Amino acid sequence: MINIGEETEQIEFKKSTGELKEGIQSIVAILNKHGSGTLYFGVKNNGDVIGQEISDQTIRNVSQAIQNHIYPAIYPVVDKKTYEDGKTVVFVDFQGNKQPYTAYNVPRIREADEDIVMNQDMYFEMMLIRDDGKHSWENQPSKYTVSDINMRDFKTYLNKAKQVGRIIFESDDPEVVMNKLDLMADDGIHLLNAGAALFCDTSDTDVQMAKFATNVKATFTDIRREDKGSIIGLSKICEQYIIDAMDWKADIIGLERVETPEIPVEAIREAVINSYGHRVYNNGQNNEIDVFKDRIEIHTTGGFPKGHSPEEYLDGNKKPIRRNRRITGVLYYSKDMETFATGLKRIKDLCDEAGCKVEFRTEEDDFVVAFYRNLRETWLPNLDGTNQGTNQDAIQEAVVSELDRERVILEYCSVPRSRAEIQERIGIKNRGYFRTEILDPLLENGKLVRTIPDKPNSSNQKYVSAN
Repeated sequence: MINIGEETEQIEFKKSTGELKEGIQSIVAILNKHGSGTLYFGVKNNGDVIGQEISDQTIRNVSQAIQNHIYPAIYPVVDKKTYEDGKTVVFVDFQGNKQPYTAYNVPRIREADEDIVMNQDMYFEMMLIRDDGKHSWENQPSKYTVSDINMRDFKTYLNKAKQVGRIIFESDDPEVVMNKLDLMADDGIHLLNAGAALFCDTSDTDVQMAKFATNVKATFTDIRREDKGSIIGLSKICEQYIIDAMDWKADIIGLERVETPEIPVEAIREAVINSYGHRVYNNGQNNEIDVFKDRIEIHTTGGFPKGHSPEEYLDGNKKPIRRNRRITGVLYYSKDMETFATGLKRIKDLCDEAGCKVEFRTEEDDFVVAFYRNLRETWLPNLDGTNQGTNQDAIQEAVVSELDRERVILEYCSVPRSRAEIQERIGIKNRGYFRTEILDPLLENGKLVRTIPDKPNSSNQKYVSAN
């Protein structure tokens, strides 16, 4: 007996056209998930070809049933195929890009080799995409006008878009630019929600950022919430929060200092801007950044597009699904986002090249990009100040992990050191974070002391280990 393989998410087998209704349901489920597929009548579930009697009327019945019971209409290839043993099957090759499709008025979605009824949220999201987002949140008028635009963020965006050559008009007048970018409501006064989110200090773009003492959400060492801001401005704040929280390794190579982050900065930037480009803005939830000891997570509220998984997009060949078509379109002009669904592939490629483990995870209401902090393990052996290939007269200024900072600081301060020297030694760029989270606790618990006790803010102040 001839066997033609296994059922997949895009291939379905039915024993005969007696299962025509079930076959049509499978077509719709596959279309809603993948946009194309193949259905065979005359094949068992395990791929064995059993064949069936096929006449011209059989082909017409299949074609008519598809036309009558699938909406929106599709125009598949329906034909018969005869195998070497003489057995004949009906095969249907189909494709469509007008999701969501229904079969007998019911939308379905493919999961492995099963066809399950699509939930209401998934159906609604697909409908918004099908009608080009005309009724979506981003296309509704906001309460904001051009006068509410954050000019610093606006200028940052416009300068970048012109530098990369994707905006070529000369005007830098906000009203002209908003009209050019199609971000004005029909009344000519108010911005669309998309324009307000991109350039005004709104509460729709809120984000919560926190650092935790362990690998779980138990004790936090820092928490910060940005209740208002623009996508342009808040994305930079989120990037900087992560950059300041992660470790950096600094090597002296020849006469130059080369700094290496534990997570590629471009991958962080890609994940952050994608979290704003693809989030759901009207669900009452905020984006979230969580810094753990072993990983850093970026949460996008609203989850991954319904009916799809991150793995489908890792090869960069999948057709894009844009939840916020207008917002992502504007971010394309500044080259912050591309329109080819290649963001996850770029993040994965950057992390693979750096040796940084990255994980994409879907949760009920969130999509999560988790960057693991595994590179620090390879840096620890060099914390004694030695590093092959560097100038032997130069001090190896390796960036120290949080777990080892106290030991390194106390050893380094066996002789008096300035605050700037200590900060540079352990590789912390943010002075405020260094002072409040690292230096002050050591002073408070008596492990570090000031050389001029009565003048804590003196420019000549130095610090030395208490023992």
